Amino acid sequence: MNPNARAAYLDASIATASPARLLIMLFDRLQLDIGRALEAQESGDHQAAHNQLLHAQAIVMELRVSLKPELFDGGPALAGLYDFLHDQLIQANIRRDPAVTRECQMLAGQLGDTWREAAMQLAVRAS
Repeated sequence: MNPNARAAYLDASIATASPARLLIMLFDRLQLDIGRALEAQESGDHQAAHNQLLHAQAIVMELRVSLKPELFDGGPALAGLYDFLHDQLIQANIRRDPAVTRECQMLAGQLGDTWREAAMQLAVRAS
């Protein structure tokens, strides 16, 4: 696929996605970044791991700053989870520690699964 066509397709996908779909897309990318970072750490490619972890940190920060914790009962706890995940991603990067990266991968996966379930329940209610 032509790189320009691919970029246009991705831009259109993002522009037309629902808020729930955008959230899931962010978690999919977060999990991809953490998985790539873990592979890079395990193979000793510290620069690649660093780059992937920086991108993962940026995604978590975007999730955190877009969250309005005062709007629902679990909001403050979710904000705390995002803050914890962000801090752990920083530690995984600084310490070059695959074990910490694996923990981040697990937490990001659980958060992503929870958001997927919520989006599915919302879609069922809407239909």
